[in-house]
Amino acid sequence: MDEPVRRLALALVGAVALTAERADELADSLAQRGGMSKDDVRTWIDEATSRWRGDAVRVGERAGATLNGAFRELGLVTREEWGELELRVAQIEHRLRLVESRPRAVPPAGK
Repeated sequence: MDEPVRRLALALVGAVALTAERADELADSLAQRGGMSKDDVRTWIDEATSRWRGDAVRVGERAGATLNGAFRELGLVTREEWGELELRVAQIEHRLRLVESRPRAVPPAGK
């Protein structure tokens, strides 16, 4: 790999976390050193960071799915499921208190 391209590739690794302003500065600098136009370098930086961010999201999703599968295998529940169960128990307890607080009907005398 020739030196300007190698430098550009290494710089892109650090560009993932850059702000738009800093990415413009980097594009200027790399364009001057590498003999490319600023727009071409900026487009390349934008495309690379988009791909890397997309890859990071997919890796995170796969890791999450793997963990969820392992948790299911162990019989663990998610926080969301736990919250739903807490709500259902609270509703049942409330209904039970309502039933228990009703006056009981007295059977008619003589029957």
